[in-house]
Amino acid sequence: MGADSGALGELAARLRRLRFERGLTHVALERRAGLGHTTVSQTLNGRKVPTEGTVVALAKALGADPGPLLVLRERAAEEIVEAAVRADDIPFEERYCRYVVERHSDLTVVGLDLRGSHAASWPLEPAYVSLELTSRRDGSLTVVERAEKALAGQQRALIRGLAGSGKTTLVQWLAVTSARRGSIPFVIPLRRLDLKSAPPAPDRFLEAIRCPLAPAQPPDWADRVLKSGRGLLLVDGIDEVPAHRREETKEWLRDLIAAYPRASFLVTTRPTAVPERWLEVAGFAELTVRPMNRKDVLVFATRWHTAAGTEPELEERFKDAVRAQRPLAQLATTPLMCALMCALHRDRRGRLPRSRMELYEAALAMLLGRRDGERGIEAPEGINLTQHEAVQLLQRLAYWLIRNSQAEMEERTALAVLEDVLPAMPTVAGQGDAQQVLTHLVSRCGLLRRPTADTIDFVHRTFQDYLGAKAAVEGLDLGLLVRNAHDDQWEDVVRMAVAHARPGERATLLRHLMARGDQADDHRTRRHLLAMACLEQATELDPEVRAKVEERAAELVPPRGYAEAQKLAAVGPVILDLLPGPQGLPEKEAEAVVHTARAVGGDAALTLLKRYRGCRSPRVISALSASWDSFDTGEFAEEILNHLPADCAITVGSRAALELVSSLPQQSDISFIGDVSADDILAVVDPDRLTSIMLSANQRLNDVVFLRSLPKLRRLRLLQCSEITDLSPLDGLPLTELLIHDTRPHDLRRVAELPELEELNLDLPVRRSHTSSLPGMPKLRRLYVWQRKALRSLTGLDTFDGLEYLAINAPRFPEAEREELTHLPRLAYLTITEQDMPRLAMGPALPQVRELTLVRPSHPVDLTPVGKVFPGLRRLRIFCHWSHQTVVDLSTLATAEPLDVVIAEAKEVLNLDLFPPGKVTIIPGPRY
Repeated sequence: MGADSGALGELAARLRRLRFERGLTHVALERRAGLGHTTVSQTLNGRKVPTEGTVVALAKALGADPGPLLVLRERAAEEIVEAAVRADDIPFEERYCRYVVERHSDLTVVGLDLRGSHAASWPLEPAYVSLELTSRRDGSLTVVERAEKALAGQQRALIRGLAGSGKTTLVQWLAVTSARRGSIPFVIPLRRLDLKSAPPAPDRFLEAIRCPLAPAQPPDWADRVLKSGRGLLLVDGIDEVPAHRREETKEWLRDLIAAYPRASFLVTTRPTAVPERWLEVAGFAELTVRPMNRKDVLVFATRWHTAAGTEPELEERFKDAVRAQRPLAQLATTPLMCALMCALHRDRRGRLPRSRMELYEAALAMLLGRRDGERGIEAPEGINLTQHEAVQLLQRLAYWLIRNSQAEMEERTALAVLEDVLPAMPTVAGQGDAQQVLTHLVSRCGLLRRPTADTIDFVHRTFQDYLGAKAAVEGLDLGLLVRNAHDDQWEDVVRMAVAHARPGERATLLRHLMARGDQADDHRTRRHLLAMACLEQATELDPEVRAKVEERAAELVPPRGYAEAQKLAAVGPVILDLLPGPQGLPEKEAEAVVHTARAVGGDAALTLLKRYRGCRSPRVISALSASWDSFDTGEFAEEILNHLPADCAITVGSRAALELVSSLPQQSDISFIGDVSADDILAVVDPDRLTSIMLSANQRLNDVVFLRSLPKLRRLRLLQCSEITDLSPLDGLPLTELLIHDTRPHDLRRVAELPELEELNLDLPVRRSHTSSLPGMPKLRRLYVWQRKALRSLTGLDTFDGLEYLAINAPRFPEAEREELTHLPRLAYLTITEQDMPRLAMGPALPQVRELTLVRPSHPVDLTPVGKVFPGLRRLRIFCHWSHQTVVDLSTLATAEPLDVVIAEAKEVLNLDLFPPGKVTIIPGPRY
């Protein structure tokens, strides 16, 4: 962000580039243009604004259109005039930029001033950590970039971020760097403005923020700076403006943009303070601050300790503690909390508490009990509170916010809460009224802040939950905690309440929580798992209660399949504390744990997945690899993919992932999702190692010629690549597997030109036709004809007398028209999707089929026709839809020779006792 490089410089650069492209020497250019050496030299070096005649002559000599060059020349002349007017401004600008650098070169974090007046701040540059910003481009593609890269070239940007996420620090960094690079930053913290009057005009910017240099600024100086494009307006805290005045602030910004279109603007806000696309009409790009990931936390720790001047051993001990304890890592995901933890660790001489409760207690002791005393400050507002008194007041405010489901409270509400409690605290009431006490808490305790001029909130939700839970327990509101335990906003409150409670209260709370879960179908899983998570905080608990909590959790964890994984993930991050493994877990359960962590997402989930990266199970490896798009691209590649086998498949779904492909060990099986060009693909793959490629949802590619550059390619999958209709470039390739799923028809006769093809998988809107629908393929052994987008399926299948495996979609392949399958003597494996079971008997007998797979059959599943249609059947597999309540009755199969049966995701299996042990496998299996 910031001012451009100047039209004169741009003109000179463009002329130099043209000379280079034409291959002309200076002498040759001078001769062609008929101009002197000095004139050409000054023009190409940007030392002087050339005349119009000079520009036209050079353009003609270089074979270029003089129009754009003359426009640049005119702009350069205007800028020279402006610069001449600014000559008297230079001394002030230099003084002002020095002030900005000095004023914003320190980082200050609330509550960390433990060792004198200087300890609350650190130098900006050594301590600053570049945050990640996310943005959406082309309507859907999510881009994650570091702030410097994300903001480069952005003239106007709106930054969203949670409290303590580093928005103000980013503003400081931009102010300092731009002041050093020639731009003129105006830092406008909206909380410092007089919100009772209109937002300031440019000539009052400095006065409005109480800058001491305001009286010294030259007349109309700010107007000239913004008009020239050198001004950078940094507006911090839209959320700190009262809601009813935010539209007025928006109009103020739009007026400024209209008046100064060349100036740069950056605005910050909390995520929910203004709607999405709030400033889109004004040309603002929207970016969001991401929580710090594990790498960011470690970098922050390094820079914090460097800036604070601590010994290296202290830094390493802090990093080890955060790596080892997930709750600590969760707390450290914002700069505010990470700095607090660093300071606490330093203050305790290299030790962090083992539990969150200990951490909160130690933090409160530091902030409330010792902060002002160690600084030599005595009651600046005339209020002197003990730690216990401060906690009692703060927990009342926290509990009000929790009970009312609010993140902020109006100041008048906060005053009413304090007025209600002060009569019971005469020592505090004797020092001042509610207004004075609130002012003291906001300015001295380090836990409250004013997000806007008329509201109060906690600097971190964690402290609000800790203090509110304490108030709930002291107020004997256990019933309220249980009634709200299903709400994820109350999750940490309940966990902290268990920690605060005395043993008897703790047992009562957990008993009621379990009982409430037993009674409720909709929130049973959440309540039972939350009770299990609470055991971590239950240092003393009735053994009988503990056993009952563990018994209920054992019915839910670990997940045994995809359906259970999704249900557990819906519980939220609390489930991550309870997921076991991988040691001792069967393959299916280990895979389901990975699915659960992927669905939850976040750094804690990635930490859990790292435990599984050493598994050799193909299902677990596949689930891990498929999780790439759910996590930070670079970190997942480093922490997970680099540790997986080189032959596992990977899926590339973003530009960031594409850029990392060439550095990954996995090069044999790659899927590309989205509009990736052939050049992009060939630039990152290893043609001598790539054997399988999938192209999905790609509307950019219109041919497959580039695939001929991949000599090892044996497997090709095309999904929703509607611009690719000509398969002739594949002629002669040694492909053994081909998949085409699309919304447009293809000329399937080209498939005959793939002499090695063994497997063909089709889902196309092909009209019903004769045997010409598919050409002869002598080596074809496996055929999938789903045809979900067609009225009917393909015919002529009886020509493939070597076919061993066939998969069909029942609604597109009516039972009465399956006669041709009787002419497939080697057809041993048949898969039918969405079969209406009573209609199955209408089809011909297929005695050659040895294994039948029914996917999402009609329910209840009546297996009566199976024995008649498939008299030679040896194995039956039934995969029900996990969200349906499917019942499978095995009674009709019990009279024949017992089959091997596998049933997945059924609600109930009837007459299972009619089969010998081991002949029927239920997925997920029973818990033991």
